[in-house]
Amino acid sequence: MEDGFRLQETRIAIVGLGLMGGSLALALKGKCAGLYGIDSDQATIEIALAKGIVDEADTHLARLSLFPKIDLLILATPIPVIVGLIEQLAFLVEYSCIVLDLGSTKREVLQVMETLPDFFDPIGGHPICGKENLGLENADALLYQEAPFVISPLHRTTPRAKSIVQQIVSSIGAKHIEMTAEDHDHILAGTSHLPFLLASALAQSTSCEHAPFLGPGFRSTSRLAGTPSHMMLGILKSNRDNVLNAVKSFRQSLAEIEVALRSDNDSELKVLLDQSRASYQLLTES
Repeated sequence: MEDGFRLQETRIAIVGLGLMGGSLALALKGKCAGLYGIDSDQATIEIALAKGIVDEADTHLARLSLFPKIDLLILATPIPVIVGLIEQLAFLVEYSCIVLDLGSTKREVLQVMETLPDFFDPIGGHPICGKENLGLENADALLYQEAPFVISPLHRTTPRAKSIVQQIVSSIGAKHIEMTAEDHDHILAGTSHLPFLLASALAQSTSCEHAPFLGPGFRSTSRLAGTPSHMMLGILKSNRDNVLNAVKSFRQSLAEIEVALRSDNDSELKVLLDQSRASYQLLTES
């Protein structure tokens, strides 16, 4: 990698072969020098090897040394696990290695990345895509196509790391966006984390007796409530301040609609709904 940092000469290990890591492995297959997987679930490892998704795989990060020397280590696990893995790396890897995470929040991850020994070359990442059905069985090589892929470099991140990550983003058909961890977490609180909470509240407040009457509107609006809680708890905890601000802003907007509806003020209600429709069109057409 030293003379051009070419993806096709890079050996990559992915920790976490669920939806995101598995989809990335499928998208990178045949595009790099070697592809290795680590996942704590033995059944997932067996599937990955049986389907040829990775060249080699194991259930323990501690056995990373059994693989050929890795150029890039990708952490595709829930946020608390990513943080724990980074804290272990100094004891498990003794050679120069780029470390990229795919976590849905960035501030906490980058803070712990700063503590890595100098021979690590860390960089934060977050592909903004996915679905509520997780696991390797739902992985899709096209999952990243046209998806925004946020990159949040640290001050210590080298051009070498930026180059190979940009090559990966390009090779899987995603859209490279660079921003700070602070900006990322502020924005994603409103565009990703709040929608999950709204979907959860909607599902929780709807009686099961109404199941026969669910239409596409309810299903599309509540879809994110199907995401397992263990995937979201770490995200919400690590971005608590931004999420609470997003909840406050949403609550204010909903209160305006409620006041207009309660006071039978049809003209004001129409204004609010027209404004919402215009906002929706601007957001989704940009």
